[in-house]
Amino acid sequence: MAVENGYSVESSRLVSPQEIRGDTEENNLRPKTLADYVGQEKVKENLKVYLEAARLRGEPMDHILLYGPPGLGKTTLAGIVAAEMGVQIRITSGPAIEKPGDLAALLTSLQEGDVLFIDEIHRLSRQVEEVLYPALEDYALDIMIGKGPSAQSIRINLPRFTLIGATTRAGQLTGPLRDRFGVLLKLELYSPDELASIIYRSAGILGQDCTREGAYELAKCARGTPRVANRLLKRVRDFATVLGDGIVDKETAQLALKRMDIDRLGLDELDRSLLRAIIELYGGGPVGLDTLAAALGEEAVTLEDVCEPYLMQMGFLTRTPRGRCVTRLAYTHLGLPLPKELDEENGQQSMF
Repeated sequence: MAVENGYSVESSRLVSPQEIRGDTEENNLRPKTLADYVGQEKVKENLKVYLEAARLRGEPMDHILLYGPPGLGKTTLAGIVAAEMGVQIRITSGPAIEKPGDLAALLTSLQEGDVLFIDEIHRLSRQVEEVLYPALEDYALDIMIGKGPSAQSIRINLPRFTLIGATTRAGQLTGPLRDRFGVLLKLELYSPDELASIIYRSAGILGQDCTREGAYELAKCARGTPRVANRLLKRVRDFATVLGDGIVDKETAQLALKRMDIDRLGLDELDRSLLRAIIELYGGGPVGLDTLAAALGEEAVTLEDVCEPYLMQMGFLTRTPRGRCVTRLAYTHLGLPLPKELDEENGQQSMF
């Protein structure tokens, strides 16, 4: 934990959508079929058609690109595709494939129809991408053997496979790579009702008694993300076991969330510290990201990727060419008095 200017920053956050070391039971909670997969109805309905068509034709599923914020179930969906097609899945990530040889080893180990899942596919190096193109289009690898005048190219035929790429930053994918995916599916944030169903299902798998009201109380604070919802359930389960009667109900959930400094909208201490720093140190903004990161003793990329997306979705923060500014909603949520200019702005808006 870093502490600077009175603002505490916790590097490992319960409400972070990124996977952390504490998510050891996440694999056990993943649904294995489309029928068990909660939410993403539009994606599920289309995927159901694509899978059925591929099965009827006796062909592998076309290459799929899954994109959206972290923690929404991209890895889970890839596993479901493999299970529905009755094939094996190999899981890796973009940064783990450092050389073209690493990719070649992965591709040549696949069987007919297998699924290769590459997480954070936008972080593949350009050299690896160049090797991947013919593999996706022609199911072949072009490899150079030797160096100089004696170098020669050989082509290795590959079994037909399905590549499923997942990314949180679809805009960073190169055009040629993106164009080679036949199916593009965008995952959206979940509603509290959908998250409550996920929490209730996860509680059953964990053998934890949980009421519908308790599940909904956690769902409201889960920032639209199943990973956060399951993580909150596991922590609230601890409070229910030690301080309660072993049941995750509404009262126990509220007590646990208060003890963990998570408010009713899912903001934790880092989120509130960011908003308070802009208000109290910089008069509500605008303030540059690097300046704000230095004031909080945190990395700028952490604030930009972890905190800002949710704060902007909630309408608490705006980005301007001059820097970050907080909104009237942020003052209201933190219980701070509105500055004069926002009061005047409100008055002008109400006149029209």
